[in-house]
This record gives sequence, structure tokens and C-alpha cells, in this order.
Amino acid sequence: MEITRAGELLIRAPLRTPESFIRSFVEGRADWIEGHMAAFQLRRAEAAAQPKLSPEELTRLRAEARRLLEARSAFFAPLLGVTWAKLTVRTQRTRWGSCSAAGNLSFNALLALAPAEVLDYVVVHELCHRKEMNHSPRFWAEVERILPGWRQQRSWLRNHGQALMARLPEKT
Repeated sequence: MEITRAGELLIRAPLRTPESFIRSFVEGRADWIEGHMAAFQLRRAEAAAQPKLSPEELTRLRAEARRLLEARSAFFAPLLGVTWAKLTVRTQRTRWGSCSAAGNLSFNALLALAPAEVLDYVVVHELCHRKEMNHSPRFWAEVERILPGWRQQRSWLRNHGQALMARLPEKT
């Protein structure tokens, strides 16, 4: 059961699951559904209220993000015992960061608008992929070793990230 980015409830079940079982399952989780749908609507309203960034603001934001992300990556990489090949900053609509197998890091410029702890979480998350190119327990143990409060930062992104993404103009 999940709420999609479009705000729709999606239920997945094995092909031969009786419809009565699915209905009972959903009805038994009505409180969860209502709570999460309300939170989704609140985040959507928060996002709609955000002013769009101008082209000039985006240019300044990318430069500031690059400065911050390079500095924080340089700080955390030795703590993890890793390096990276290249660091790029983009204005992506669906990702906060990524790490390629070749060691290239890519970050969203909008991280410069997030709290510093959230930016640090994304940097550490991507640098940990230099050790583990997955989200295994070993990966999360590395994140935890460097940032014990990472769950709060991930939660912040889930709750407020849509509002940051909404600041992007229609075409960037």
C-alpha cells in the first residue's frame, strides 16, 4: 500500500488474492490512509505556496550549492575513507543526489535551500555509496556511523522536499 506522487492510493496484491481480503486489509488501515492522505495534501498545499525561483536566483543557487556540496563532500569523504571522481550540481525534479559506479557524485542545487543537516545527510548518503552501491544494512550502518541522526534528516526531506522542488520554474 502506498500513496503515489500524484496523491493516489495504490494497493498491490498477488494476482489470486481474494477481493474480500484486499477490502478488509484496506478498511483495517483506514486511519493510516486518512493520516497519510491528509499529510500529503498539506505538503501539496505548502508546495503550491512556494514562489518560483528566477533564472538569476537559480544561477546563484547552483553556485552556492556547488560551494557547499564540495566543502561538505571534502569534509565527510576522509571520515568514510572514500574519494569521488567528479561532482556535478543540477536542478533535478526527482532526486536529491546520486553516485555512479565510476565515483561521480551528482547533487540537486535545491539542497542549498535545505537545513545544513539535511544537506549533510544527502552528502553522506551519496558518499556511503562509494563503499556500498546499494541500501543494504552495511550501507545504513555506514550512514549511521557518520550521522546518527540521519533518520530525522531523511524525514525532513520527505516532509518538505516537495515544497523545495516546487520552487523550480516549469522549465529549468
